[in-house]
Amino acid sequence: TVEGHDPLHKVTIIPRGRALGVTMFLPERDKYSQTRRELEALIASLFGGRVAEELIFGRESITTGASDDIRRATDLARRMVTEWGMSDALGPMVYGENEGEVFLGRSITTHKNVSEATMQKVDAEIRRIIDEQYAVSRKIIEDKRDRVERIAKTLLEWETLDAEQLKD
Repeated sequence: TVEGHDPLHKVTIIPRGRALGVTMFLPERDKYSQTRRELEALIASLFGGRVAEELIFGRESITTGASDDIRRATDLARRMVTEWGMSDALGPMVYGENEGEVFLGRSITTHKNVSEATMQKVDAEIRRIIDEQYAVSRKIIEDKRDRVERIAKTLLEWETLDAEQLKD
């Protein structure tokens, strides 16, 4: 587990929609906001599947399976930097403001209120957060690889495990 992240509720390898398997988290309580540490932990946990795939099968054999997790992690890192002021390098400021509605499939127009140099700093901060949390995820999986492999074998047998079974 990643410190600061809500406990697992269930893991399954049964396909759900376009996903080949799903990890579901159970919120500990109703929350209206999240701390920086909780968001970082969520980003690290989102990379767990991709990191495990890379470590076990090699970089040449990674698949598109983690695409939604990567999108969600990137979106969280971007929002941490551009909306929630959670970047030490850029401080508590909003970078870019959304205006207008989505119309006929077009995305929301972003009003550019920052320089190109600042946007490069924003991109660098997003990249830093992603890289740091990817490394956290990798270290956890490397350190607990025996557990990952035991869970994988058990999932192949049972297909779905709840929180208590995972703990066991």
